Formats: sequence, C-alpha cells, structure tokens
Amino acid sequence: MRSVRKLGRVRVCSSSLPRAEAFARHHEKTLGLRIEAVATAKEAVLGADLICTATPAREPVLLSDWISAGAHINAVGACFAAARELDTATVVRSRLYVDRRESALAESGDFLIPKAEGAIGDDHIVGEIGDILAGRVAARRSPDEVTLFKSLGIAIEDLAAAHHIHERARAEGKGIAVDFGGHRVAYD
Repeated sequence: MRSVRKLGRVRVCSSSLPRAEAFARHHEKTLGLRIEAVATAKEAVLGADLICTATPAREPVLLSDWISAGAHINAVGACFAAARELDTATVVRSRLYVDRRESALAESGDFLIPKAEGAIGDDHIVGEIGDILAGRVAARRSPDEVTLFKSLGIAIEDLAAAHHIHERARAEGKGIAVDFGGHRVAYD
C-alpha cells in the first residue's frame, strides 16, 4: 500500500496485544514508519482511510459502525464459505471488488453470508480487480464511498509475483538461491 499511498499513521491489532506490539516494533524499524499497537480492532480502524484484515476469523472482526466514509478495505483473511471478517452491514455499504468472481461466489463467507441473509445478490460484486486495471469497471465513484477488495488468493497470481521477484533479484544480483535439497548457491 505504501507504493500507492502515503501512510501517515499506522495502527495494528492482534488477538494478542504483546504480539501486536512486537510486530509494530519490528516493522517500525524495517519500514521507517511509526506503528502503534492497539488493543482492539475498533481502535485500529476508527478514522482510518485504509483498513486491512488478515485473520482466520469465523465471526466478524470489523463492524460497519467503525468505518469512516471514504475508507478502503482490503479483506484477505477468512477464506472459507462459513468464515468472515466483515459484518453484513460493511459488505452492503461497500463497493465490492474481488480477485476472482467465481471463487468469491463459491468460497467467500464475507460475500456468501450476507447473500444468504438476503442482504445482497451476486450483482453486488462490481468486478474483479483486473477489471479496474483494464478500465472495464469504475473504481471509487465519490470521495465518501467505501470500497472493499475481498481476496481469497489466486495461486497463479502468487506464482507470477514470485517469478517477477525472482527475475528481478537475478538481474540485480541480489539474494540467494536455495535448491530443493537445501543447498545454497550464489547467483553469478
């Protein structure tokens, strides 16, 4: 997110405050950002412009009442039909994008549970992230609109990212290669 937005304040929470504090300390040093560990998800998201959830939650950890107008949410955890990070009201009020429509319709509890409740239909999914990049669907339509990207993860995207990083490291002579036998070899 830092590559597309300037981050002024970062707050992080976890089910364990000591783990959140350790995470904050470590990443403050590596990223050069001030990161504040907080005790609750509510504290983390009140007033936030960007919200990221990455939990194995079965029940919502993010409630609509906590989300400011104009916020963007990246929800990347809860990747099963019976699990969700977001309450129904959050999904209903959000302009929803997914990484892959077919996967969201079959596997995303964040989508499927509000749908089963009758709060939304399949047409609530505006499009896939690639549709925005290709200009086939509009992104944010107003400054107050809440946008939501629900990702279940796509293996081919992970492989493409790994390939890109690998090729860049090789071209720049950085990193080490580790073969499957565990032997380390330096790039020439």
